[in-house]
Amino acid sequence: MTIERNVLGGPLQACSYDPLTGFFRTGCCETGPDDLGRHVVCARVTAEFLAFSAERGNNLSQPRPELRFRGLKPGDRWCLCALRWKEALGAGVAPPVVLEATHESVLRVVSLLDLTRHAESA
Repeated sequence: MTIERNVLGGPLQACSYDPLTGFFRTGCCETGPDDLGRHVVCARVTAEFLAFSAERGNNLSQPRPELRFRGLKPGDRWCLCALRWKEALGAGVAPPVVLEATHESVLRVVSLLDLTRHAESA
């Protein structure tokens, strides 16, 4: 079993258990071959980002009881798709990133500098 790594090179930390996030719903932004969206960016979503995502057809605020999903609200942590976060970055609405909980594979799509510039402050 391999240890998943974050963008800083350390062990991948949990992103959120409430709401339960991650492609595999483990609370971590792990990924694998079935994760076509690459849900690897742990972000603290903002109202601006949620509106941006909804405008692009993915309303993360909308509850989906059939999927046991209550919908996100500003301040929730969530594993975002790498390309959606990059798209939000270009639009000026990228939400803060939790570096310790963001999977290293995102570095194929987004620079560490961009992630660090948007790191959640402690």
